[in-house]
Amino acid sequence: MLRLRHVDLKKEKIQILAVPVCEDANLHHDPALTTVIKKAKKLKEFNGKKDDEVTLYDLPEIKAQRVMLIGLGKCVQVDLETLRSMAGKTAKYCIKKELTDVWITVPESDKLKLEMSAVLEAMQEGAYLGNHLFVKYKGTNKKKALKQINFLVTQETAKKFRRLPSTVASICQGTTLARDWINTPSNDKTPEKFTKSIVSAANKQRLAVTVLNESDLKQKKMGALLAVAAGSQSKPRLVLLEHKAKGAKKTVALVGKGVTFDSGGLNIKTGTTISDMKADMSGAAAVAATLITAAKLKTKVNIVGAIPIVENMPSGRASRPGDIIRSYAGKTIEIGNTDAEGRLILIDAISYVVHKFKPEMLIDLATLTGACVVALGEKIAGVFSNDEDLAASLILSGAKTHERCWRMPLPDDYKELLKSDFADINNMPSARWGGAITAALFLSEFVQDTRWAHIDIAGPAYSKKENAYCGAGGTGFGVRLLCDLMKKL
Repeated sequence: MLRLRHVDLKKEKIQILAVPVCEDANLHHDPALTTVIKKAKKLKEFNGKKDDEVTLYDLPEIKAQRVMLIGLGKCVQVDLETLRSMAGKTAKYCIKKELTDVWITVPESDKLKLEMSAVLEAMQEGAYLGNHLFVKYKGTNKKKALKQINFLVTQETAKKFRRLPSTVASICQGTTLARDWINTPSNDKTPEKFTKSIVSAANKQRLAVTVLNESDLKQKKMGALLAVAAGSQSKPRLVLLEHKAKGAKKTVALVGKGVTFDSGGLNIKTGTTISDMKADMSGAAAVAATLITAAKLKTKVNIVGAIPIVENMPSGRASRPGDIIRSYAGKTIEIGNTDAEGRLILIDAISYVVHKFKPEMLIDLATLTGACVVALGEKIAGVFSNDEDLAASLILSGAKTHERCWRMPLPDDYKELLKSDFADINNMPSARWGGAITAALFLSEFVQDTRWAHIDIAGPAYSKKENAYCGAGGTGFGVRLLCDLMKKL
């Protein structure tokens, strides 16, 4: 679907050519493009300012039915996200116009003072992700994705980066797979069904797969995970995926929260937010998709993915506030609130992975707390870590992929808030403030000496509104971030 190509614009038949334009600089060496840009800038409605847009038809300089010029703003302000968004918007526009393919001109990187590899990667990501549609439950008049997205580059660039499109496509396929899982409604995504879908996708990439069912979980005494699942008719699972790289010495563990629907349990959720709780397995989706992508790309590090999958529902069998349970690690936990369930399933998965695989590094992803959304908003994830280098690496990968992360504190004195009069620890703090911090501190009690980072993705995992390269719904946040990190290890 993604291609880097060099063609003569005066000869190649093109449905639509999209051209990024700055208001104060020429980004293209091709004389035909320069002429067209000058012609467009003579129009009152187009100056190349950010979000300016104009479409010209049947131009003599270029053999294209239409040329769409898209403003990027001032040259000095153009970054990779600007280019990613421009490409995503272009794909969405073409889908709306029911076109089958598009050509996008790639700016000369020296004009933007950016590396060409980064420019190409960002633009291809934006276009691929913007071309994703979730229409499984639509009837007639479904939108159709573009069949081909071509990027116009020089012959030298096309040859030098010929392998890049397949790599970008693989990573973006992982992101869209995560999006599809998140967007699937909970009635079609019970723990049993979600597990089956993950296993099917993992088997296609020849990942090693182990599924622990309810009987296995009881045998292994995963009391925290089982307590969350107790109120649901759907049975819990713990899915383990393993990517084994030849000759690799390092093992990285990824753990993803997989609550396929979170009613809050007996502390039932109120208000409109409950309708979005199908997305409470976004961490699980990101981890599973990252493992599948790592296998495709033959990532050179061993990766273990642990995915605890439950449904948190109220019933006569549900866990109650005040109950005391015993975790896999042996610690007892007083349930202060049944809606603080994500941390309970995570600690059993984390403890099991640390014990069984002894990873050099462990990262968990979870839509864990509304408090993190209050702190950082809906577009930035919170990173909590016991390791400075790991936290810094995650933030750098987040900046590159625009899956942004912000380092949050883990103060020891806040652990006082998790004390229980009757058990080793309470899953709910005694104060309402700093909820994202106390949730992370709760997890930290179960990682032992492992290098660890917790990413609270409650904000950016799901969006009510579409953006330049993502429709409304699941964003697939974390897949591109983790893939970038794994590449650097």
